[in-house]
Amino acid sequence: MAGKIKLHTSYEKRREQHRDISRERGWGKGMTSGIKFSCRLLYPGFWGAWLAIGLLWIIVTLLPYPAIMALGRGIGHLLARLIPGRRYIVRRNLELAFPEMPAKEREILARQIFANSGMGILETGIAWFWSDKRLLRHTFIDEQELERARAVAALNRPTLVLTCHFVTLEIMARVYALLIKPGIGVYRSSDHPVWEFMQVNGRLRCNSALVDRKDPRSMIKALLKALPIWYAPDQDYGRKVSIFAPFFGVKEAATVTGTHDLAKVKGTLVQPSWTVREKGGYRLYVKEPLTDFPTADALADTVRVNHIIEEMIMHAPEQYLWMHRRFKTAPEGQPPRYPDIA
Repeated sequence: MAGKIKLHTSYEKRREQHRDISRERGWGKGMTSGIKFSCRLLYPGFWGAWLAIGLLWIIVTLLPYPAIMALGRGIGHLLARLIPGRRYIVRRNLELAFPEMPAKEREILARQIFANSGMGILETGIAWFWSDKRLLRHTFIDEQELERARAVAALNRPTLVLTCHFVTLEIMARVYALLIKPGIGVYRSSDHPVWEFMQVNGRLRCNSALVDRKDPRSMIKALLKALPIWYAPDQDYGRKVSIFAPFFGVKEAATVTGTHDLAKVKGTLVQPSWTVREKGGYRLYVKEPLTDFPTADALADTVRVNHIIEEMIMHAPEQYLWMHRRFKTAPEGQPPRYPDIA
Protein backbone atom coordinates (compact mmCIF):
# COMPACT_ATOMS: atom_id res chain seq x y z
CA MET A 1 0.00 0.00 0.00
CA ALA A 2 1.49 3.34 -1.06
CA GLY A 3 2.02 5.79 1.77
CA LYS A 4 0.32 5.94 5.14
CA ILE A 5 -3.46 6.08 5.56
CA LYS A 6 -5.02 8.88 7.61
CA LEU A 7 -8.31 7.85 9.19
CA HIS A 8 -10.19 10.75 10.70
CA THR A 9 -11.33 14.28 9.94
CA SER A 10 -10.87 16.65 12.89
CA TYR A 11 -13.76 18.59 14.35
CA GLU A 12 -11.50 20.85 16.42
CA LYS A 13 -13.21 24.00 15.14
CA ARG A 14 -16.56 22.73 16.47
CA ARG A 15 -15.42 21.79 19.96
CA GLU A 16 -16.19 25.21 21.43
CA GLN A 17 -19.75 25.09 20.08
CA HIS A 18 -20.06 21.55 21.37
CA ARG A 19 -19.27 22.72 24.90
CA ASP A 20 -22.20 25.13 24.75
CA ILE A 21 -24.78 22.35 24.39
CA SER A 22 -27.06 22.33 27.42
CA ARG A 23 -27.06 18.86 28.92
CA GLU A 24 -29.50 17.79 31.58
CA ARG A 25 -27.26 16.23 34.20
CA GLY A 26 -28.20 13.29 36.37
CA TRP A 27 -26.47 11.65 39.33
CA GLY A 28 -22.86 12.06 38.25
CA LYS A 29 -20.79 14.54 36.29
CA GLY A 30 -20.79 12.25 33.27
CA MET A 31 -24.47 11.27 33.45
CA THR A 32 -26.59 12.75 30.66
CA SER A 33 -30.37 12.54 30.84
CA GLY A 34 -30.97 14.62 27.71
CA ILE A 35 -29.78 17.57 25.62
CA LYS A 36 -31.91 20.65 25.16
CA PHE A 37 -32.25 22.09 21.67
CA SER A 38 -30.16 25.19 21.10
CA CYS A 39 -30.36 27.73 18.28
CA ARG A 40 -26.63 27.19 17.85
CA LEU A 41 -27.51 23.85 16.29
CA LEU A 42 -29.05 25.75 13.36
CA TYR A 43 -25.81 27.52 12.35
CA PRO A 44 -25.16 27.16 8.60
CA GLY A 45 -22.14 24.97 9.28
CA PHE A 46 -24.50 22.29 10.60
CA TRP A 47 -27.07 22.32 7.78
CA GLY A 48 -25.37 19.38 6.06
CA ALA A 49 -25.75 17.27 9.19
CA TRP A 50 -29.43 18.16 9.50
CA LEU A 51 -29.94 17.28 5.83
CA ALA A 52 -28.34 13.86 6.41
CA ILE A 53 -30.54 13.28 9.47
CA GLY A 54 -33.64 14.30 7.54
CA LEU A 55 -32.73 11.89 4.75
CA LEU A 56 -32.17 9.12 7.30
CA TRP A 57 -35.59 9.80 8.82
CA ILE A 58 -37.29 9.66 5.41
CA ILE A 59 -35.59 6.38 4.49
CA VAL A 60 -36.35 4.48 7.69
CA THR A 61 -39.87 5.78 8.22
CA LEU A 62 -41.24 5.67 4.67
CA LEU A 63 -39.53 2.65 3.12
CA PRO A 64 -40.51 -0.95 3.90
CA TYR A 65 -37.99 -2.93 5.91
CA PRO A 66 -36.63 -5.08 3.01
CA ALA A 67 -35.97 -1.92 0.97
CA ILE A 68 -34.18 -0.31 3.92
CA MET A 69 -31.89 -3.31 4.25
CA ALA A 70 -31.24 -3.47 0.48
CA LEU A 71 -30.30 0.20 0.46
CA GLY A 72 -28.08 -0.33 3.50
CA ARG A 73 -26.19 -3.09 1.73
CA GLY A 74 -25.60 -0.77 -1.19
CA ILE A 75 -24.32 1.96 1.12
CA GLY A 76 -21.95 -0.55 2.71
CA HIS A 77 -20.49 -1.64 -0.62
CA LEU A 78 -20.04 2.02 -1.56
CA LEU A 79 -18.25 2.75 1.72
CA ALA A 80 -15.84 -0.10 1.03
CA ARG A 81 -14.79 1.73 -2.13
CA LEU A 82 -14.67 5.22 -0.63
CA ILE A 83 -12.80 4.64 2.64
CA PRO A 84 -9.62 2.64 1.98
CA GLY A 85 -8.43 3.14 5.55
CA ARG A 86 -11.39 1.26 7.00
CA ARG A 87 -11.11 -1.37 4.29
CA TYR A 88 -7.51 -1.93 5.36
CA ILE A 89 -8.48 -2.12 9.06
CA VAL A 90 -11.23 -4.67 8.41
CA ARG A 91 -8.89 -6.90 6.42
CA ARG A 92 -6.09 -6.53 8.95
CA ASN A 93 -8.42 -7.29 11.87
CA LEU A 94 -9.56 -10.48 10.16
CA GLU A 95 -5.96 -11.50 9.50
CA LEU A 96 -5.12 -11.02 13.18
CA ALA A 97 -8.31 -12.52 14.60
CA PHE A 98 -8.62 -15.49 12.22
CA PRO A 99 -5.09 -16.34 11.06
CA GLU A 100 -6.10 -19.87 10.07
CA MET A 101 -9.04 -18.77 7.93
CA PRO A 102 -8.27 -19.06 4.19
CA ALA A 103 -7.62 -15.68 2.56
CA LYS A 104 -10.55 -16.13 0.17
CA GLU A 105 -12.97 -16.69 3.07
CA ARG A 106 -11.63 -13.63 4.86
CA GLU A 107 -12.21 -11.54 1.73
CA ILE A 108 -15.81 -12.77 1.49
CA LEU A 109 -16.32 -12.00 5.17
CA ALA A 110 -14.82 -8.52 4.70
CA ARG A 111 -17.36 -7.75 1.95
CA GLN A 112 -20.17 -9.00 4.21
CA ILE A 113 -18.89 -6.79 7.03
CA PHE A 114 -19.11 -3.68 4.86
CA ALA A 115 -22.60 -4.62 3.67
CA ASN A 116 -23.70 -5.05 7.29
CA SER A 117 -22.03 -1.80 8.32
CA GLY A 118 -24.10 0.04 5.73
CA MET A 119 -27.21 -1.67 7.05
CA GLY A 120 -26.10 -0.67 10.54
CA ILE A 121 -26.11 3.01 9.57
CA LEU A 122 -29.78 2.77 8.64
CA GLU A 123 -30.47 0.62 11.70
CA THR A 124 -29.29 3.54 13.81
CA GLY A 125 -32.16 5.47 12.26
CA ILE A 126 -34.49 2.55 13.00
CA ALA A 127 -33.45 2.65 16.66
CA TRP A 128 -33.95 6.43 16.86
CA PHE A 129 -37.08 6.94 14.76
CA TRP A 130 -39.23 3.82 14.61
CA SER A 131 -42.25 3.59 16.89
CA ASP A 132 -42.20 0.99 19.65
CA LYS A 133 -44.91 -0.96 17.85
CA ARG A 134 -43.03 -1.16 14.55
CA LEU A 135 -39.75 -2.09 16.22
CA LEU A 136 -41.32 -4.85 18.30
CA ARG A 137 -42.93 -6.33 15.17
CA HIS A 138 -39.40 -7.00 13.94
CA THR A 139 -38.03 -8.22 17.30
CA PHE A 140 -38.10 -11.69 18.76
CA ILE A 141 -36.66 -13.49 21.78
CA ASP A 142 -36.91 -16.98 23.21
CA GLU A 143 -39.83 -16.99 25.65
CA GLN A 144 -37.85 -18.79 28.36
CA GLU A 145 -35.00 -16.30 28.03
CA LEU A 146 -37.45 -13.43 28.30
CA GLU A 147 -39.11 -14.91 31.37
CA ARG A 148 -35.75 -15.44 33.10
CA ALA A 149 -34.54 -11.95 32.17
CA ARG A 150 -37.68 -10.35 33.57
CA ALA A 151 -37.29 -12.37 36.75
CA VAL A 152 -33.72 -11.05 37.10
CA ALA A 153 -34.92 -7.48 36.46
CA ALA A 154 -37.61 -7.90 39.13
CA LEU A 155 -34.88 -8.54 41.72
CA ASN A 156 -33.93 -4.84 41.41
CA ARG A 157 -30.26 -5.63 41.79
CA PRO A 158 -27.43 -3.71 40.09
CA THR A 159 -27.05 -5.28 36.64
CA LEU A 160 -24.16 -4.93 34.23
CA VAL A 161 -25.48 -5.94 30.81
CA LEU A 162 -22.38 -7.35 29.13
CA THR A 163 -22.52 -6.82 25.38
CA CYS A 164 -20.32 -5.95 22.40
CA HIS A 165 -20.22 -3.68 19.36
CA PHE A 166 -22.48 -5.30 16.82
CA VAL A 167 -23.81 -2.93 14.17
CA THR A 168 -27.23 -3.51 15.80
CA LEU A 169 -26.10 -2.25 19.23
CA GLU A 170 -28.41 0.81 19.07
CA ILE A 171 -31.38 -1.47 18.48
CA MET A 172 -30.26 -3.87 21.21
CA ALA A 173 -30.36 -1.20 23.92
CA ARG A 174 -33.82 -0.06 22.90
CA VAL A 175 -35.45 -3.49 22.62
CA TYR A 176 -33.90 -4.59 25.94
CA ALA A 177 -35.50 -1.53 27.53
CA LEU A 178 -38.86 -2.23 25.88
CA LEU A 179 -38.98 -5.92 26.73
CA ILE A 180 -37.12 -6.12 30.04
CA LYS A 181 -36.14 -2.90 31.81
CA PRO A 182 -34.96 0.63 30.91
CA GLY A 183 -31.46 1.50 32.00
CA ILE A 184 -28.24 3.39 31.31
CA GLY A 185 -26.06 3.36 28.20
CA VAL A 186 -22.30 3.80 28.26
CA TYR A 187 -21.29 5.93 25.30
CA ARG A 188 -18.62 8.04 23.66
CA SER A 189 -19.74 11.62 23.14
CA SER A 190 -19.44 13.08 19.66
CA ASP A 191 -17.37 16.14 18.79
CA HIS A 192 -20.12 17.18 16.38
CA PRO A 193 -22.92 19.09 18.20
CA VAL A 194 -25.76 17.94 15.94
CA TRP A 195 -24.75 14.28 16.04
CA GLU A 196 -24.34 14.52 19.80
CA PHE A 197 -27.82 16.03 20.15
CA MET A 198 -29.31 13.29 17.99
CA GLN A 199 -27.48 10.32 19.48
CA VAL A 200 -28.21 11.31 23.07
CA ASN A 201 -31.90 12.03 22.55
CA GLY A 202 -32.30 9.12 20.14
CA ARG A 203 -30.78 6.67 22.60
CA LEU A 204 -32.92 8.01 25.43
CA ARG A 205 -36.28 7.30 23.76
CA CYS A 206 -36.72 4.27 26.02
CA ASN A 207 -33.88 4.59 28.51
CA SER A 208 -33.04 6.72 31.51
CA ALA A 209 -29.63 8.26 30.85
CA LEU A 210 -26.24 7.92 29.20
CA VAL A 211 -22.89 7.94 30.95
CA ASP A 212 -19.54 8.81 29.43
CA ARG A 213 -17.29 5.79 29.00
CA LYS A 214 -14.52 7.64 30.88
CA ASP A 215 -16.62 8.22 33.99
CA PRO A 216 -16.70 5.04 36.10
CA ARG A 217 -17.90 6.99 39.15
CA SER A 218 -21.21 7.74 37.44
CA MET A 219 -21.46 4.10 36.34
CA ILE A 220 -21.11 3.04 39.96
CA LYS A 221 -23.78 5.54 41.03
CA ALA A 222 -26.13 4.11 38.42
CA LEU A 223 -25.46 0.57 39.59
CA LEU A 224 -26.20 1.61 43.16
CA LYS A 225 -29.63 2.72 41.94
CA ALA A 226 -30.22 -0.85 40.68
CA LEU A 227 -30.40 0.20 37.04
CA PRO A 228 -29.08 -1.99 34.22
CA ILE A 229 -26.04 -0.59 32.42
CA TRP A 230 -25.16 -1.64 28.87
CA TYR A 231 -21.43 -2.18 28.92
CA ALA A 232 -19.32 -3.20 25.91
CA PRO A 233 -15.65 -3.73 26.92
CA ASP A 234 -14.54 -4.99 23.50
CA GLN A 235 -12.65 -1.95 22.20
CA ASP A 236 -9.03 -0.90 22.67
CA TYR A 237 -8.86 2.11 25.01
CA GLY A 238 -5.08 2.17 25.34
CA ARG A 239 -2.38 0.94 27.64
CA LYS A 240 -3.23 3.08 30.69
CA VAL A 241 -6.63 1.49 31.32
CA SER A 242 -6.03 -1.99 29.95
CA ILE A 243 -4.36 -5.30 30.55
CA PHE A 244 -3.34 -7.77 27.87
CA ALA A 245 -5.60 -10.79 27.43
CA PRO A 246 -6.29 -13.21 24.55
CA PHE A 247 -8.96 -12.18 22.06
CA PHE A 248 -9.51 -14.47 19.08
CA GLY A 249 -6.13 -15.02 17.36
CA VAL A 250 -4.31 -12.25 19.24
CA LYS A 251 -2.77 -13.57 22.45
CA GLU A 252 -2.14 -10.11 23.91
CA ALA A 253 -5.03 -7.78 23.13
CA ALA A 254 -5.37 -4.63 25.25
CA THR A 255 -8.63 -5.07 27.16
CA VAL A 256 -10.24 -2.87 29.80
CA THR A 257 -10.88 -4.46 33.18
CA GLY A 258 -14.12 -2.52 33.66
CA THR A 259 -16.35 -5.59 33.86
CA HIS A 260 -14.27 -7.00 36.71
CA ASP A 261 -14.08 -3.60 38.44
CA LEU A 262 -17.75 -2.63 38.17
CA ALA A 263 -18.91 -6.09 39.20
CA LYS A 264 -17.33 -5.42 42.60
CA VAL A 265 -20.25 -3.14 43.45
CA LYS A 266 -22.19 -5.09 46.06
CA GLY A 267 -24.90 -7.30 44.62
CA THR A 268 -24.04 -6.63 40.97
CA LEU A 269 -25.09 -9.21 38.39
CA VAL A 270 -23.23 -9.53 35.08
CA GLN A 271 -25.73 -10.54 32.40
CA PRO A 272 -24.52 -11.32 28.83
CA SER A 273 -26.91 -9.94 26.23
CA TRP A 274 -26.71 -9.01 22.55
CA THR A 275 -28.84 -8.58 19.44
CA VAL A 276 -28.19 -9.76 15.89
CA ARG A 277 -30.21 -9.56 12.72
CA GLU A 278 -31.96 -12.85 11.95
CA LYS A 279 -34.83 -13.89 9.69
CA GLY A 280 -35.93 -10.41 8.70
CA GLY A 281 -35.78 -9.03 12.23
CA TYR A 282 -33.76 -8.73 15.41
CA ARG A 283 -33.09 -11.56 17.82
CA LEU A 284 -32.42 -10.43 21.38
CA TYR A 285 -30.31 -12.88 23.38
CA VAL A 286 -30.29 -12.56 27.17
CA LYS A 287 -28.32 -15.16 29.09
CA GLU A 288 -28.19 -16.11 32.75
CA PRO A 289 -26.02 -13.85 34.94
CA LEU A 290 -22.46 -15.07 35.40
CA THR A 291 -21.72 -17.22 38.42
CA ASP A 292 -18.58 -16.85 40.56
CA PHE A 293 -17.91 -13.40 39.16
CA PRO A 294 -15.94 -11.33 39.94
CA THR A 295 -13.02 -13.18 41.47
CA ALA A 296 -9.90 -11.72 43.02
CA ASP A 297 -8.03 -12.24 39.74
CA ALA A 298 -8.62 -9.35 37.30
CA LEU A 299 -6.75 -11.07 34.48
CA ALA A 300 -8.72 -14.32 34.79
CA ASP A 301 -11.99 -12.39 34.83
CA THR A 302 -10.96 -10.35 31.78
CA VAL A 303 -9.99 -13.51 29.90
CA ARG A 304 -13.39 -14.97 30.75
CA VAL A 305 -15.19 -11.85 29.53
CA ASN A 306 -13.25 -11.93 26.25
CA HIS A 307 -14.25 -15.56 25.72
CA ILE A 308 -17.92 -14.66 26.30
CA ILE A 309 -17.66 -11.80 23.79
CA GLU A 310 -16.02 -14.14 21.27
CA GLU A 311 -19.01 -16.47 21.59
CA MET A 312 -21.37 -13.54 20.99
CA ILE A 313 -19.46 -12.43 17.89
CA MET A 314 -19.39 -15.90 16.39
CA HIS A 315 -23.20 -15.87 16.26
CA ALA A 316 -22.84 -13.36 13.40
CA PRO A 317 -19.21 -12.30 12.77
CA GLU A 318 -20.26 -10.36 9.69
CA GLN A 319 -22.40 -8.08 11.90
CA TYR A 320 -19.59 -7.17 14.29
CA LEU A 321 -17.94 -3.75 14.08
CA TRP A 322 -14.58 -4.84 12.70
CA MET A 323 -13.91 -1.32 11.42
CA HIS A 324 -12.27 -0.13 14.64
CA ARG A 325 -8.66 -0.97 15.48
CA ARG A 326 -9.34 -3.55 18.16
CA PHE A 327 -5.67 -4.56 18.36
CA LYS A 328 -3.95 -1.17 18.02
CA THR A 329 -2.17 -1.29 21.41
CA ALA A 330 0.66 -3.82 21.36
CA PRO A 331 2.92 -4.75 24.28
CA GLU A 332 6.16 -2.81 24.59
CA GLY A 333 8.72 -3.84 22.04
CA GLN A 334 6.27 -5.37 19.56
CA PRO A 335 5.84 -3.91 16.06
CA PRO A 336 2.66 -1.96 15.20
CA ARG A 337 -0.24 -4.19 14.21
CA TYR A 338 -1.55 -1.71 11.65
CA PRO A 339 1.68 -0.65 9.94
CA ASP A 340 -0.03 1.15 7.05
CA ILE A 341 -2.01 3.51 9.32
CA ALA A 342 -0.46 6.92 9.98
